Amino acid sequence: MAIVQTLDFFPPIVDNPYDFGAIAAANAISDIYAMGGTPIIALNILAFPSDLSRNILGSILKGGSEKAHEAGVIVAGGHTIDDEEPKYGMAVTGIIEPGKQITKSKAKPGDVLILTKPIGTGVITTAAKQGIANKATIARAIKVMSSLNHAASHVMTKIGANACTDITGYGLIGHLGSMLQASSVGATLKLSNIPMIKGLSGLLKQGIAPQGTYRNLLSSQDLVSWANDISEESKISLCDAQTSGGLLMSVSASKSNEMVSELQKAGVSTIAIIGEIIEEPIRIKVMK
Repeated sequence: MAIVQTLDFFPPIVDNPYDFGAIAAANAISDIYAMGGTPIIALNILAFPSDLSRNILGSILKGGSEKAHEAGVIVAGGHTIDDEEPKYGMAVTGIIEPGKQITKSKAKPGDVLILTKPIGTGVITTAAKQGIANKATIARAIKVMSSLNHAASHVMTKIGANACTDITGYGLIGHLGSMLQASSVGATLKLSNIPMIKGLSGLLKQGIAPQGTYRNLLSSQDLVSWANDISEESKISLCDAQTSGGLLMSVSASKSNEMVSELQKAGVSTIAIIGEIIEEPIRIKVMK
């Protein structure tokens, strides 16, 4: 048995404190799932203004606790500090059988790329802070962010993936690029196959995106070859900084149909084949 550990925390990205706690917990636990591990125990990390209502504090911790319970994780304690801006997250410990961990470094040419959540949470939460996003769009983003990657990870370890990463702050392009660099391969993406949260396109047309997304787009210039008919809005969506995104798996083509079938049986709501791994090293080609 081996131990795997991760840590993540951030300021509120939604107004509801309970939802914030649940999203932060799901996001922190996700790295264990991306390795193919089983999360078992967590410690809370909380920064909180002393003059803010304790009811808000309790709601954040309740959201985190109940999401951890859903994942089968024991919250064994934690640490709080006084800070002007609230921040919450978890340090999570998991277990894995040595040699069965799934890393970013073994993607192979011919592999199929499978994504298990739609993208767009960075743009939508930014629009929510500005009072622009409608309630239905915000609710869809919250559902995506607070959903655990447990079922997808279980299937991934059962069927076998060559490589995996979860999609968070560096966006789909950034995290795929990290996998390609670790594996010394390239990839093609088909834009029309990439799932996006309903309501995202309208917000993109209004020019709404977090600063992290624009930084991701800027840093991708030497990594991505965009087809001529790819719009600026589409480029932004693929570089959008995500919170608690899905798993991006690199799966042997011979296993892809079985992987998709088992993900469907496990109740994973989004299963998209978005591209493939190619031999050309460390380059992403995006086609419409």
